[in-house]
Amino acid sequence: MPKKRKALTKTVKRWSSDDEQLPPKLSRVKQSEMPPLLCFDSPVSLFESLIQPMDREVFFREYWEKKPLHLQRSDSSTASYYQSLFQLSDLYSLCSQGMEYYRDVNVVRCTNGKKEVLNKEGQVKSSVLTKYLSQNKATIQFHQPQRFKDELWRIQEKLECFFGALVGSNVYITPQESQGLPAHYDDVELSESLHMYDTLSFDKMFTTQINAGDLLYFPRGTIHQAKTPAGVDHSTHLTLSTYQRMSWGDMLLDVFPSLLCDSSKTDISLREGMPRRLLLQVVNAPTPAYTSRRLASVLRSLADEMETGKLGVHSTHMKRDFIMNRLPPYSQQLLTPCELLCTQNLLGNYIFHLRVCVRVCARACMHVCVFQDEAPELVVLVLHSLKNQRESHMMGGLCVEEEERDISRGLKFPLSHLQALRQLQKAEHLAVAQLQLPTDEAKLNLVLALWSESLLHVL
Repeated sequence: MPKKRKALTKTVKRWSSDDEQLPPKLSRVKQSEMPPLLCFDSPVSLFESLIQPMDREVFFREYWEKKPLHLQRSDSSTASYYQSLFQLSDLYSLCSQGMEYYRDVNVVRCTNGKKEVLNKEGQVKSSVLTKYLSQNKATIQFHQPQRFKDELWRIQEKLECFFGALVGSNVYITPQESQGLPAHYDDVELSESLHMYDTLSFDKMFTTQINAGDLLYFPRGTIHQAKTPAGVDHSTHLTLSTYQRMSWGDMLLDVFPSLLCDSSKTDISLREGMPRRLLLQVVNAPTPAYTSRRLASVLRSLADEMETGKLGVHSTHMKRDFIMNRLPPYSQQLLTPCELLCTQNLLGNYIFHLRVCVRVCARACMHVCVFQDEAPELVVLVLHSLKNQRESHMMGGLCVEEEERDISRGLKFPLSHLQALRQLQKAEHLAVAQLQLPTDEAKLNLVLALWSESLLHVL
């Protein structure tokens, strides 16, 4: 699935005054003294430090999915930090690692209001990119730099935990007096530009100047364009984006099949045949009144059963897509060979093992969901991102064979194990004997399975 995501924007150098009158739709906040670095203590603290001095609750109440926000930063340390996230020299260095056009790099420019793609075939050479910048006045777009830059991996992995959605990024390097893309909008929500020398237009009616350390947020659908002015060699900006295909409509598409399947088991009317020749109706002809009434009745019944809790809502496919494609943890606390040996010795003692305490060691990366297996009954699926590949993050969806292989690396348990798994997720530590399972054997098997996937620590 993943390609694009929602949109935040930050930059690198002031090139003219910012005293212009702002329209009502764009808010601006000034702060002279800002914390220079981001706080990585938790996903929440990372996001709060990213939008400083804006309060997190105010941001989601007044701006998220509603209107753009320009946060001005003037702290030199903050500006230097954002500049370090990605530079032209980084791109030149990466060219030696086999970067390819289209997959990794796009070369584009805006000509007469239209996007022009100047890509070659094969591998990217730094000398050719230099010519594109200097001679063609083209923009170099580099896809998903978090695959190679550790600090971006660190930032985006935390943001994926915060949003519960994939977070992608792109770098745009544009020479002076040039523009890479025409005015356009995206289907993603959070646009964070981390450093650039340019202007951005909203709805083709307003231009604002972005400086080093600034943050520019705009919701999906906001028309924007970026230009590099005269007087600088080039601009570099990096956008973070998230929340693509995360709407209520997307969730309904995900949960509706399982809702119908569950309801059909007990509601005989859903298994009655349709009227003869219903599928042979003329295309675009009005739906017969009887058919419309019958389907509306089914939908109302499903809604009532959901509201009363008779039908469970299982968003399995959206969860699976997120978990299989998200970044692996920035610092994976996997067991060393020595720790594995020590733990195996502990697990070899059956009586002691029932009394030993365990804890989930990758809580943010472990997801438990109820899943409709090939068999009619529901099962519990434990998925995790510990073995995800950073190098392929946000580089396109998996083929069917790859998807099945990724699913198989998760763990499948009977529905009776759901409560025990929830116990482990909630508790800071828990004795194995306290797991809510009917037999000691079931408790041991559950702990061993999770431990074998590096999801549990034995205390």
